[in-house]
Amino acid sequence: MTRPDQPRPEQRDEAAELAAALGDTTPWQAPRVQPLDRRLAVDRDSVERGLASLVLTVIELLRQLMERQALRRVDLGDLTEEQVERVGATLMALEEQMTQLREYFGLTPEDLNLDLGPLGPLLPTD
Repeated sequence: MTRPDQPRPEQRDEAAELAAALGDTTPWQAPRVQPLDRRLAVDRDSVERGLASLVLTVIELLRQLMERQALRRVDLGDLTEEQVERVGATLMALEEQMTQLREYFGLTPEDLNLDLGPLGPLLPTD
C-alpha cells in the first residue's frame, strides 16, 4: 500500500492493453452517450400502455392463482357453501373488472401473456 506522500505506481490502461493485444492500433475512446429522448422514441401513450400491460399481467397471474387455489379448496371440501358462493362471485367480479381494464387500455388477453422463452408463456393458454 502506498502512502499519500509516496509516488503512485503507474495506472494500467487495461482497455488500451487489450486493444493492443488484439492488434488494434487506434486509441480507445469511450462511446458518446446520447440523451434518452434521442435514443428512444418515447411517447406518453406507449409508456402508459406498457405500464398498464405489466400491472394487468401481474394481477391476472394472481387472479388465476387464486382461482386455482379456490378450486382446490372446493374439491377438498374445505369451504362451506356460503364461502364457495362468495369466492365464486368475487372471482367473477375480478375477471369482469380485468376485462374492462383490458378494453380501456386496448389490450387483449394475449398481450398480458409474457413469453418466457424456453419456459413457455407465463399464463396458461387454456
